[in-house]
Amino acid sequence: MTTATRVPQEERTRLMRARLLSAAVDVLVERGFAGTSTTLVSERAGVSRGAQLHHFPTKNDLVVAAVEHLTRVRGSELEAAAARLPTGPTRTRAVLEMLGDHFTSPIFTAALELWVAARTDEALLAAVGPLEQRVGREVHQLTVQLLGADESRPGVRELIQATLDLVRGLGLAATITDDSKRRRRILDEWAGLLDARLAPTTPGGAR
Repeated sequence: MTTATRVPQEERTRLMRARLLSAAVDVLVERGFAGTSTTLVSERAGVSRGAQLHHFPTKNDLVVAAVEHLTRVRGSELEAAAARLPTGPTRTRAVLEMLGDHFTSPIFTAALELWVAARTDEALLAAVGPLEQRVGREVHQLTVQLLGADESRPGVRELIQATLDLVRGLGLAATITDDSKRRRRILDEWAGLLDARLAPTTPGGAR
């Protein structure tokens, strides 16, 4: 007779939380913040309402934890994608493409739903604000590293932030309609501008 392997309680709890968090992001993307409910999420995850409420007593608790969880996952994916980036003259454009993929991913759509809802919900804003600030700093630092940018030079920090604002804006536009062709043209031009502005200078000031 084969004895079934028992999964430790801690592992079962971890897997259940992961299902809830994944389901919460899926429902956020599909139905928006207003259409998301803890009941829908627990049904999608195949988790009892009691278990869901034990770990996440409110809708805000659940959706913020879900976006934070997926942000960590997406951060790991970004690091893996960064390791595959080419060197040489095509690197800058490849970095922009990687960032563009990030800002058109489900995590961006889910986070966008939280931003809009947090505008008029003080409790949600208190939870979402620090998360977004931390994520913003991490993506900024990663971009600086991947582009080899020297932020001690005047205007470079602002240029990096403008790059992230541009790519985030293109991601926002993509939630309404497929503008991938326009996005490619814009990123092609922006890559050329970045290469020109970020090129190292000689001691005499020449590039």
